[in-house]
Amino acid sequence: MTQTQRSSPPAAPAPFALGRPRRALRFVALLACVPYLTLKVAWICGSRLGIPEGSSLLDHRALMVFANGLTVLMDAGVIVLVLILTRPRGLRTPAPLLVFPMWAATGLLVPIMAGFPLQLLVRAFDGSVRDSAGSGGDEPFLADWVFGVVYTGFIVQGGALGALFVLYARDRWGHLWRGRVGDLPLPGAGERGARAAAVAAALLALLPLALHVLWATGSTAGLSAARAEERTTDSSVLECLDAAYLAAAVAGALMLAFRRLPVLRALEALPVKVPLALAWAGSGAVGCWGAWLLLASLTGPADDLSRQPTGLMLLTYSVQMIIGILVAALGARFLKARAGSAA
Repeated sequence: MTQTQRSSPPAAPAPFALGRPRRALRFVALLACVPYLTLKVAWICGSRLGIPEGSSLLDHRALMVFANGLTVLMDAGVIVLVLILTRPRGLRTPAPLLVFPMWAATGLLVPIMAGFPLQLLVRAFDGSVRDSAGSGGDEPFLADWVFGVVYTGFIVQGGALGALFVLYARDRWGHLWRGRVGDLPLPGAGERGARAAAVAAALLALLPLALHVLWATGSTAGLSAARAEERTTDSSVLECLDAAYLAAAVAGALMLAFRRLPVLRALEALPVKVPLALAWAGSGAVGCWGAWLLLASLTGPADDLSRQPTGLMLLTYSVQMIIGILVAALGARFLKARAGSAA
């Protein structure tokens, strides 16, 4: 009874206040969107800024316009999110309309925020340089400076947007993740679905986790001919990070679903927000990038067979998308249950 009372969080969200830190973060986030949007709009209008002669981007004009238009809308979504997070009326935004885009933004930006700096660090010590901006062929795909400008903008966007969301979520839902894992009540019969989802995610993760470890260690099993040829130290860094996102998603899901298992006893001192953060960021990175790579594979040009993804690659993307959805749904169910107990 005592544990159940301690686990019921008080529902008293703090009032919204737009101080200097939030104003500064809003300005930085909006400013960081400008270079990317400028480049994309220029390419849609026919400019070749940053696109070298012979680039494969010039071979499929209609596909390029479609892809750039889609990514312009996605980055415009970041602007909308920033405005919602920094307006008093934003606190009245229906949770699903805000949480899902924010989860997707987190999932797409976190791998860039982690991967690009690590790649630069590895190159500085290892001396390896990606072949022609990552094209893997004789002709460059994009000028090197484009990747620096775009990815730096993404990192700034992600940092500012993430900070704004943390402040917003603390004001609106901070009472839902107070306390420690050991203070949570034991899982009841009604949580069998959550436990089943966590176990399913853990089992499904075995396949992509094993493949990412293999690819990180230099194996080309299951990769397309072009991907196998393009492999560098950079690729190994990204594969290690992909494995880390899977581990984070599964760890967060298992802690939220089981909580009080003897094997997890050492983790009971952790704040509740730790498994929630692992599930949030891990499921976003795994699920959203899995969906994005699957979409890119299915809609990309089919004239270069060497670049077509193999069946194993498509299976990996699909499984990762499913894992991300399962873990995200489990986290949403957990928060909904806590909100109900607080009410």
